[in-house]
Amino acid sequence: MFPELFRIGDFPVNTYGVLLALGMLLALFVAAKLAERDGLPRERIYDLGLWTLIGGLVGSKILMFFTEDNVQIFSLDFLRSGGVYYGGFLGGFLALVLLIRWYKLPFWKVADAFAPGLALGQAIGRQGCFAAGCCWGKPTDSIFGVHFTEKAYEFTGVPVYGPGGEALHLHPTQLYESITMFVVFGLLIYLHKKKRFDGQILIAYAIIYGIVRFIIEFFRDDPRGNILGLTSLLGISTSQIISLLVVAGAVFFMIRRLKTVKSGESRVESPVE
Repeated sequence: MFPELFRIGDFPVNTYGVLLALGMLLALFVAAKLAERDGLPRERIYDLGLWTLIGGLVGSKILMFFTEDNVQIFSLDFLRSGGVYYGGFLGGFLALVLLIRWYKLPFWKVADAFAPGLALGQAIGRQGCFAAGCCWGKPTDSIFGVHFTEKAYEFTGVPVYGPGGEALHLHPTQLYESITMFVVFGLLIYLHKKKRFDGQILIAYAIIYGIVRFIIEFFRDDPRGNILGLTSLLGISTSQIISLLVVAGAVFFMIRRLKTVKSGESRVESPVE
């Protein structure tokens, strides 16, 4: 684990930030390529992508504020933190919806172009989480257990030693999600070539990721937050609650889109001239 790549004078260049930026850039590149394949204007996709990233960053910070304890808004740690992923997903999605209407682009076609890149960005971003030591898992004696460095503890507070001073090994939940999302990225790219209707790729992503995240949350052990007291009431984490809502919403839209296809309506929206 290497939380810090190097320093420029006294300014640290963190591995997390570099990998997060790389993931965003590659996600945008993939989205532009897929959109161009579907006949959408590439320059508009880059515009959408940049504003979606901004909306995602804002959304991740907002949900972080509401779900985590003792968050100091006016602090360097708050600015450096990646925030809560689901907040970023919802914030970016809202920005995407508004701008698609503004640019008069076909919503489902654009959404399908962004979905695979989103999975790729997550896969790379979680590598950054692993390097920094955040989003850690529960202690384990399995062969997958990882012992984080004291440098990681200084950055994120990840447990390094047990109550008896023994080295503590944790589930690498960051890598669990990263590896899974690389696989999901490949699956979505394949589905994009074979899709039966516009919207299928985004909906598939939402269903798959919602299920994956729900399962991984059982292995995580970092502070999870307690939005509106629901976590204590239901016995599951905030992200698991959101996962259930995302999967339910995605299934609803999948059924609606399938009915649209079966009713004889065109499965492919016309690109903007």
